[in-house]
Amino acid sequence: MEREATYRGTVYPWQCDHVGHMNIMWYVGKFDEANRNLFARLGLTPSYLRSSGRGMVAVQQNIAYKRELLAGDIVEIHSHLLEVGDKSIRFRHDMRNAETGEIAATCEITGVHMDRQLRKSAPFTDAIREAASRHLAEPAGA
Repeated sequence: MEREATYRGTVYPWQCDHVGHMNIMWYVGKFDEANRNLFARLGLTPSYLRSSGRGMVAVQQNIAYKRELLAGDIVEIHSHLLEVGDKSIRFRHDMRNAETGEIAATCEITGVHMDRQLRKSAPFTDAIREAASRHLAEPAGA
């Protein structure tokens, strides 16, 4: 999954807070856009989610802020699928300053596949589970 970015964009001046760096609400927004691209690679496309009555919900999200991002910085996010279960996935996003290569923030999320009508978790289809398995990140030290 490391080959292609799941998000690429810029920091706009209106996304910066009173100390001059990108406000935390925009980190979350950019990570959310990366989620959508990651999900699509696994077969969890908008059309699949609409036609199947399914959805993805975050049940845990942990963000670590490493370096500030300033207005005009180019942002790139690469995503790594860490774990695939019957109804859930765990993944990490690495947000970098594309110019310097420095990691600005990381975000680890556990997402659950749900039936939108029943409001309950639902198993992934075999095709999605197989696609996700192909994208699992290499274990540390492998």
